[in-house]
Amino acid sequence: MRQAVVDGLLGENRPVAGFVDVRGVRDSAAALHAAFAHVPDVLHTFAAKACALVPVLRLLADAGMGCEVASPGELRLALDAGFAPARIVLDSPAKTRGEIREALELGVALNADNLDELERIDALRPADCASVLGLRVNPQVGAGAIGAMSTASATSKFGVALRDPGGRARVVEAFARRPWLTRLHAHVGSQGCPLPLIAEGLAQTHRLAEEIDAHVGRRQVTSLDLGGGLPVNFADDTVTPTYAQYAAALTAAEPALLDGRYRLVTEFGRSLIAKNGFTAALVEYVKDAGGRRIALTHAGGQVATRTVFMPRDWPLRLSAYGPDGSPKRTPVMRQDVAGPLCFAGDVVAHDRPLPELAEGDVVVLHDTGGYYFSSHWSYNSLPRTAVYGFLVDAGRVAFATVRPAQTLREISEESGLAQADALLTGFPAPSGP
Repeated sequence: MRQAVVDGLLGENRPVAGFVDVRGVRDSAAALHAAFAHVPDVLHTFAAKACALVPVLRLLADAGMGCEVASPGELRLALDAGFAPARIVLDSPAKTRGEIREALELGVALNADNLDELERIDALRPADCASVLGLRVNPQVGAGAIGAMSTASATSKFGVALRDPGGRARVVEAFARRPWLTRLHAHVGSQGCPLPLIAEGLAQTHRLAEEIDAHVGRRQVTSLDLGGGLPVNFADDTVTPTYAQYAAALTAAEPALLDGRYRLVTEFGRSLIAKNGFTAALVEYVKDAGGRRIALTHAGGQVATRTVFMPRDWPLRLSAYGPDGSPKRTPVMRQDVAGPLCFAGDVVAHDRPLPELAEGDVVVLHDTGGYYFSSHWSYNSLPRTAVYGFLVDAGRVAFATVRPAQTLREISEESGLAQADALLTGFPAPSGP
């Protein structure tokens, strides 16, 4: 923080910024690879949605990761970041024919979300298609603590529901009709989902693969996409659960899952990046209201949308620093830390004990490397924040720009500046009497 202030990355004209720990990202990727080192064939992909920034994606590619994408935009970012098409997996519940066609032409792996999508692939798949093609199923093992983050509930919008009447039989028949369909995909959820729940959903997917192969009388399913990631501990700096614990939970649920019979794909996102990033924002004003101290900062719902709207499910740790970037040593008092948006709920921490904050101080939001940098909310037309990567070597800190702060001109341009007169002069003149 001290070096960021000295280098001018935080200040009056730069009141909020995100920071990525480059060595931390590499260490997280290495821990993931180490946890699966005993598995003969596994492709670890990074869920692009968790940090859709090209330099971060390129760093992960350099660390040996593939990339999971869920939209045309994410696919473009993955390609631009340097991921080979064969190391990209496309997942989405609403792929257009154009998206499917592009993936098949590129050789990107694709998981169909439903049986109707398989019909589209039937019509679009070229004879020389290099894509690995799979089908997403919903094992319906239940929801975790956060419903919105649980993707294996009885009524989840994702995949083919296996426990619905006839669902399992329809999946088996879909594979029997399509020899080119060789992958099963499932995703139970991450944040709020305990390891046993995640493991049971994936174990059921393994059992389904065995059933399909037995039904068709040959080895057809050759890979399993273990979609989803791990919950992140936002309470302190401890990394828990670990990738090693995840691998152990999979083995406990189904001993054959990691034995090498099937090639595996993982899709970790938040767990790889969350603790390797933080957000820093200046305190602009401090006030009292109703007996409560309120610090007004430049980090609110535009950078911490989930925390603002679901504070119990997405709490963040905060730290206080002085104007020079040194840790704040003032007496601790309970304070609200609010953001700059014009609605009352724009608060990132309620009644939080922190050193007493003052104008010019810096508040740090920890564990924001995942989703917080690239899921900007454009309420009040606030600019997307700058993001910097940093390396610490022998006590010296060096920064590299990942994304510059959005300019006010760029906000206007993406808000229709070039068509400013469209509603005044952009319509065709009336024709005829």
